[in-house]
Amino acid sequence: MGLAAPDFAQNKAKTKAPSTKELIKALPEKYKKWLEEEVVYIISPKEKEVFLSLENDRQREMFVEAFWKQRDPNPNTPENEFKDEHYRRIQYANKNYGKESPGAGWRSDMGRIYITLGEPQYTEKYENLSDLYPTIVWFYQGMAEYGLPNAFSVVFYKPEGTNEYILYSPVKDGPQRLMPHYSGDMTDYIQAFQKLVSIEPNVANVSLSLIEGESLMEIRPSIASEVLLYQKIPDAPVYKVRDTYADKLFKYKDIIEVEYSANYLDSDALVSVYKSGSGIYYVHYLIEPKKLSLEKNGDNYQTTIVINGIVTDENGQQVYQFDRRLPLNLRSEQVDSIRDRLMSFQDVFPLVPGRYKLSILLKNYVSKEFTSFEASLSIPDSGLLMSPLVLANRLTRSNQYRGLNKAFLLDDLQFVLSPRNDFVVGDRLYAVFQLWGLTSELKQTGSLNYEVVKENGDKVKSFSKKISDYQGSQVFYEEISLEGWSPANYMLTVTLTDNNNNVVISQKENFFISHLPALSRSWVMTKPVEGDNSAEVQHALGLQYWNRQDQARAAKYLEAAYRLNPKEPAYALDFCRWLLASRKYQEVIAVGGPFVSQEQNYNFLEILGQAAQALNQYEQAINYYKQYLAHFGTNVNILNAIGECYSELGNADEALYAWERSLQLEPNQEKIKAQVKALKEKRKN
Repeated sequence: MGLAAPDFAQNKAKTKAPSTKELIKALPEKYKKWLEEEVVYIISPKEKEVFLSLENDRQREMFVEAFWKQRDPNPNTPENEFKDEHYRRIQYANKNYGKESPGAGWRSDMGRIYITLGEPQYTEKYENLSDLYPTIVWFYQGMAEYGLPNAFSVVFYKPEGTNEYILYSPVKDGPQRLMPHYSGDMTDYIQAFQKLVSIEPNVANVSLSLIEGESLMEIRPSIASEVLLYQKIPDAPVYKVRDTYADKLFKYKDIIEVEYSANYLDSDALVSVYKSGSGIYYVHYLIEPKKLSLEKNGDNYQTTIVINGIVTDENGQQVYQFDRRLPLNLRSEQVDSIRDRLMSFQDVFPLVPGRYKLSILLKNYVSKEFTSFEASLSIPDSGLLMSPLVLANRLTRSNQYRGLNKAFLLDDLQFVLSPRNDFVVGDRLYAVFQLWGLTSELKQTGSLNYEVVKENGDKVKSFSKKISDYQGSQVFYEEISLEGWSPANYMLTVTLTDNNNNVVISQKENFFISHLPALSRSWVMTKPVEGDNSAEVQHALGLQYWNRQDQARAAKYLEAAYRLNPKEPAYALDFCRWLLASRKYQEVIAVGGPFVSQEQNYNFLEILGQAAQALNQYEQAINYYKQYLAHFGTNVNILNAIGECYSELGNADEALYAWERSLQLEPNQEKIKAQVKALKEKRKN
């Protein structure tokens, strides 16, 4: 990620958001039909909201593919049995229902229920009784996995004056509505029920309750049946669908390739911030996909994990972006040893103070699967603050990576974490945190108080320790034995108090102890990165300050990165961009020139042209610009700059040629039009 010109936010007029109806109307016919006819009964509100937020057909195609993929009962086969069955149901409904109505069969009550629930286990028809409107009962069972009762009926009837079966509701209709000649009190359910029993007992049995075995305290319509008809049945198609993928697809629609779009994986993640000994803040994070697919290659299994991270500020402006590639090549015995374990991908990167949103996107190159997580980050520029409290299940000491940065390695202490904060009886729990901005007084007289409370409110453990007892350590941690603790949910609170026992700051974190005798711990995949004084870290900090429009601080780090590694083009180029913004044009030429003349690095051509032009070295600027065009192709801004240089040199013909080429590419350039007009009039005179 290189420097970009600072982007100052501008006020935008607020416009009224279009309604759902307007958004649907604006859809291309193909997608309108898909949304309003084909999946109208099986799409969740969240999925519909996301689909209507998409901006083009490419995104819509990605969504449709992902929509069916989420419902595929067997993703390892080329067929999608759910999709095939769904379209079969639509075809069946259109052929068999709604024949007496103007609409298609899928629109009818019978069509809707059939598409939603499928074929009933059995059907009962009562169509030839003079005292009973034509009635059909569909019986379903074994659908509890969709949030439905284990056994229930759906009733349709054809009242007088209609030619189509409509859905029967015990509450809205009642048994009296099923009888054409019923003349009793329409509010007397007992009388109506008894009359219906005398006509057809089987229909009477489902007239007050559709749920088999429901016990009614009195002879009145079942409210649970109303919930079944208008809540549980409509929700059944999405009951088992995790529509998280829809949000993720929308968020990352512009940066994930099409082949990944339908393959979202759930994951667990954890993120924390720590300060190094030299005062640089680092974001430590881990992400654990629920599944890791590998490709067999001979005796080995392999893939490449690609991680993309984006940090944005409170205004949504990008402050930092990074990519990591982690090749995985495992032997068969390694795969066997971790087959039942999750893979924990862990990383660390520096970040300047501020409030941010972090987005991490992880892609599996082989399986084309992706997962992601988002988190809020708050890094203080000054003042007292406690870092997020993390709970480790293991701690090791090692000086192997001293001088480098490694995820969750602090002062030679490596903490092993689970993003689920899960433990077993007998584990050791390590509470880990940092305190930033401690005053001298707090260092001498302050105390840290630890308290663990069980989910029922019982205090399980509490103790205190003076800050001075930690002997000036940058990292505060305490070991808590869980021997003899019972499986349950717990909360650990760490509080900093002053000499008068006043609470200064505190952090809380939940954890739970499993009833299992042991937990399968994740296999960690991580890669150490350069230390605080490396060009890599200095460059990252410089980029971040530049994107926060703090050029003074950016200068310090960008120059440091270049001085530490002057042969690295990325460091030199970003330093040149800062020099150009600071109007240090001669230094731009000195730093960037050798990369073009000696290494043919054409990325420097535009910035060198701008510096030469600012120094009134127009011929040299034109030379740089023309090299740029020869290598990168036509560019409106470069053509305009060439025109300006030729104009300053008094070469009207070449200036006009450059500007007119630019106008051919982008006609709506009023400034260039005016310059062309003025130059042509000047030539006439």
